[in-house]
Amino acid sequence: MFINNDDTSNLNAFVNANQRYILAIDGLSRSGKTTFVKHLSNGLEKEEVEYTIFHIDDHIVNRSERYNTGFEEWYEYFYLQWNVEWLRKNLFKKLRDSSTYVKLPFYDNENDRHLMKKVELPKAGLIVIEGVFLQRKEWKNFYNEIIYLNCSREKRFGRELEATRLNREKFEKRYWKAEEYYINTFNPLNNADTVIKT
Repeated sequence: MFINNDDTSNLNAFVNANQRYILAIDGLSRSGKTTFVKHLSNGLEKEEVEYTIFHIDDHIVNRSERYNTGFEEWYEYFYLQWNVEWLRKNLFKKLRDSSTYVKLPFYDNENDRHLMKKVELPKAGLIVIEGVFLQRKEWKNFYNEIIYLNCSREKRFGRELEATRLNREKFEKRYWKAEEYYINTFNPLNNADTVIKT
């Protein structure tokens, strides 16, 4: 692992030597990915490393495409929450080629709509992809390195808002079943380059 949780001083030389380096921060919901990426951002800025961060949840589809579709709720969450193939072609693939930018739809949760935005990419620097289910087969081969944040379900559920925890049935039918499928099918703990307990 080229990143140390407490020391990012080697990032500049490493990234410059490797041109564009794509790092995946994978982990289930509430495992600490956002906090980890914030810490990483601080280190990158301190070391003056060029970087771009993508949060995969910024690019989910409209509600009508992922709720009440006729499929089981876990299937909607895992397979329909994102347009997986579109993101493979228009985000992940372009990170590997010589593209200087990507144009992506950013989801506006309040209005259930998208706004297309242009995101500049560094010629030499770190590109961080943060989100759930990043080791799905359509995306996994685009990363240089994968860090998986491992956290128990009980601990993650405890981090949810109290009002959210009241709807436990939704977690059981939608989120937890999809997470179990991901773990059993893609084995993210064993296939990641580094696993960090959070």
